Formats: sequence, structure tokens, C-alpha cells
Amino acid sequence: MASNRLRSLEICAGAGGLALGLEQAGFDPVLLIDNRDVACETLRLNRPGWDVREVDLLTFNPDTARQVYDVDLLSGGLPRVKSPATAGRSRGDDMELAVLRAAVDLVHAVQPRAVLLENVPELIRKEAYEEIRAFVADELDHLGYRLQWGVVDASHHGVPQHREVGLLVAFKGNPIDRFTWPTPLKAAPPTLGEALRESMSADGWPGAGAWAALADEIAPTIIGGSWERGGGDLGPTGAKRKWARLGVDGGTIADAVPDPDFVLNPSLGRQGLVPLTVEQLALLQGFPEDWMISGRKTKRYRQVGNATPPPLARALGAAVFDALTRHNEEDWSADPIAPFHSLDRR
Repeated sequence: MASNRLRSLEICAGAGGLALGLEQAGFDPVLLIDNRDVACETLRLNRPGWDVREVDLLTFNPDTARQVYDVDLLSGGLPRVKSPATAGRSRGDDMELAVLRAAVDLVHAVQPRAVLLENVPELIRKEAYEEIRAFVADELDHLGYRLQWGVVDASHHGVPQHREVGLLVAFKGNPIDRFTWPTPLKAAPPTLGEALRESMSADGWPGAGAWAALADEIAPTIIGGSWERGGGDLGPTGAKRKWARLGVDGGTIADAVPDPDFVLNPSLGRQGLVPLTVEQLALLQGFPEDWMISGRKTKRYRQVGNATPPPLARALGAAVFDALTRHNEEDWSADPIAPFHSLDRR
């Protein structure tokens, strides 16, 4: 099977959720870059054989890593674009937009066969982001790429969490004609209680079963929060209310699972609710139990909360892999600079 595997370049790699899923789908990264030392430590901890470099995408020079040229796939979970009002400003006015522009510049330099970038669903859906989408589409069109925008819910691919992800998929030339978004699984994902019942009872808490019965829906979206401010919690007030309804204290991140003396009593407010550990949140993101997250608690939570769920990444990677490998002679003889065609320019 090794001869059938493809090569990828991962940018803004974070905790490795996207890279792990793509690895499972048949892509081997020749290089992974991230600008945070703790994320690079996580990647090296789990995959010592990967070439991981701590570098800012805004200053990355591909000539310093020539193995990245002509890779099959350039992938990345980019920092969430927050302000559509900055779309028309200069490169330095908005960091998230600057990173998106830098990713497009890297496509120009590296010339991958395919591109897979993840961001917020609003980037795809909202008219306010049209200028950003138009910029990306025009730049890729000039390079001979054809693209699709899409929004996929991770819960449709086995992840026990409501999590919509905005995606850009682009191919150089005709492979996009073979690309289809991954089909949702027929089976429903586990509920929050089903996903975490075993871990909740790990220290002998007898209330794990009662809590699991209360947590009878899939989890709300895990919000990793900003690296620049705040501590570890599960999001704003509205998000905390959703977690509380499922018996979870969303106001903090636990150091350990409940001990045998903990009493579940939601009527008491936060003190009667169960806080989740980083390891439990990683399970809700679809990380395998043996995937280790480096750093102190809040930094570990940031990495997990901002990751692409690996099962979703695997499904997306399989769809891209299939489009790239299911080729014929006509594809190779066709003009690689095909006319631009976007199936979704909303």
C-alpha cells in the first residue's frame, strides 16, 4: 500500500487533527509548520518521524524546505477569519486575513495538485465575506485551479459533537470533476454520555451512569477560545447553558475526572455539574485515546478546541485522495489551465 500513498504539506498544523485524519486517508506529510512551540511539541510527541518546524506562515520561505514543491496536497486549518470588514485592507491590517493570503501565496509557490483549507462556516455562507471568497477564487483561478466551497458537520462523520466546518477544496485542472463531498454516515454519532461514560467512571465515580443518561445528546460545539486572552472554559454564556443542560460545568476545565464522592446535582448550579478534562474533550473531537497533547492545561485545551476532528479530516482526505488517484489518460492530456468554475460562489 505504501506505493499508493500521496504527499502533503500541512500549514497551521496545530494539534494535528487534520494531519492525523489525512494520514489515515493516505497522505504522508513531507513537512508540517505551526507558529506555536507547544503545538509543534504535540506533533513531535505523537509522530517523531514527521518533519515539524516552528515557523510563522507569514515568513515561511519554501526554498528552505524544497521537499514541499510539487506535493499532492496543501492542507491546513487556518486561524478563524473574524472580520469581513477587513477584506479590502492591506495585508497587515488583520492577522487572520493575512494568514489566508499567505496560504494562497504558498499555493502559487508550491503548486500542489490539490488544496484543502478549513475555516469558519460563516466564511462560506455569509455575503459579508464575499470579498474574501472572491479574492481567493480569483487568485486560484489565475493559477489554473478550480474550487468548491462547502460546509460539513463533523457529527455526520462519527464525531459526538455538533461542529460545522467551513472548507475550501481546490484542484489543478480536471480532478475536481471527480470530487464529491463525503457522504454522511448512516449511523448516528455517540451521545455525549455514551462517548464519555467510561472515562467518567475511571476513578470509581458511581454516578457516571446517571450522568450519561442525562447527557443523552451529542455535545455542543467545543470552542477553543483565543490564544491571546482568557482561561479555559467551554465558551460564552449561551454555550455554557447548553453544556449545563447536559450535566456539564462549562465554566472551567477539570484536572481530573470525578472522584467517588462527587454528587451530581444540577439544581445546585456549577458545583453540582461535572467539568470535563482535556482528555475528555479530545475524545469529543474524535482524537484517539493515545494521542498526547503537550503543554499546561489551558494551552492543551486551546490545541484540542481549535483542532479539526480527525474523523472528519479522514473523510475529507479520502474524498480528495479518490479525486486525485482515479484518473485516466484524458485527464493527463487535458489543458491543466482549465476555465475557472466554482460550484458555490455565495
